[in-house]
Amino acid sequence: MSINVKLPETLVDQARRHASIEHRSVPKQIEHWSRIGKIAEENPDLPFSMIREILIADQEETVGEYPFG
Repeated sequence: MSINVKLPETLVDQARRHASIEHRSVPKQIEHWSRIGKIAEENPDLPFSMIREILIADQEETVGEYPFG
């Protein structure tokens, strides 16, 4: 479910610039920043490089599970 949210124009402009560099839409860029902020707040000792790796891993396709036994 999506909802409309009013955001400051400066934030949207910044998101637009970053989104074009990262090949994302403006809403996806803001969502990306939101996820970074959420992870950072929940894990204050986690460095940004680790947060970035977590987000990259979340985007990777699952190849499948190895059969055991």
